[in-house]
Amino acid sequence: MSAPLMPADRWGERLVRRLGLWSAVAVLVGSTIGSGIFRTPAGVAQRIDDVPLFLLAWVLGAIVVLCGALTYSELAAAFPRSGGVYVFVRESFGPLPAFLFCWAELWIIRPGAFGAIGITASAYTLRTLGADPAAALAVIGPIEIRAEQLLGAGFILLVGTVNYFGIHRGAVLQNLSTVLKVGALALLVLVGFTVGQPAEPIPGGIFAQRAVVGLSPFLLAMVAILWAYDGWADLAFVGGEVRDPGRNLPRALLIGTGVVVVLYLAANLVYLYLIPMPQMQAAVLLLELLVQDAE
Repeated sequence: MSAPLMPADRWGERLVRRLGLWSAVAVLVGSTIGSGIFRTPAGVAQRIDDVPLFLLAWVLGAIVVLCGALTYSELAAAFPRSGGVYVFVRESFGPLPAFLFCWAELWIIRPGAFGAIGITASAYTLRTLGADPAAALAVIGPIEIRAEQLLGAGFILLVGTVNYFGIHRGAVLQNLSTVLKVGALALLVLVGFTVGQPAEPIPGGIFAQRAVVGLSPFLLAMVAILWAYDGWADLAFVGGEVRDPGRNLPRALLIGTGVVVVLYLAANLVYLYLIPMPQMQAAVLLLELLVQDAE
């Protein structure tokens, strides 16, 4: 079922504008918060084992994201069309760069991002059910299909199917999943600070964990951090379906990005509070490590 079309509005958009402010915020927050906040901090700790610098890297990432949100708020209000970044590139640099951007999104950027998100989500799901994510389900020639790969593909197919049947159904699923993700992450932070105890007492507190960090490891860690923050710009892709876009798109970008930044910084603080840096460096999935410590 294709999205219903209307006569072109003053921005040239023909899709029905059904998303209000809070649905737009949910799109942004739900697109950003995901597996990155549970997987990325361990990888960052492997490169930055100095706690103050570790936190500084996440703060710098937040500053970059907030600057991007301010920029996108201007662009989205000026060009509230479906396609988001494609529209911005086309209006700024012409049709050829915009076309090349779309092909990069189609063949490289989105498949890689969806694959990483799907694999991590399925790994958590299978571990929760007591199954081994790395278990081989089938071998086709040189290709081995693991449980986490198959379930991850299923998750992607499910979300894609729901969105195929219209923005309204997609918005309901997005709002529900966003509430669950934000609630779970906020609960993790709250319980971690109020009930949790550090696994190992650290003389001088968590900020006493200092080390020498080179410029190259720090910059590599910043790449991972920016990937964890990635998703805030996805709201622009549905700009043509947001009501009162000149008002709601900038507000949703700033509110949603602010929520993500606060939750991410709080989550990293609770990780450092509960997990010593050497133990965090050896972790792959931090949520699994937190559950093991609790047990």
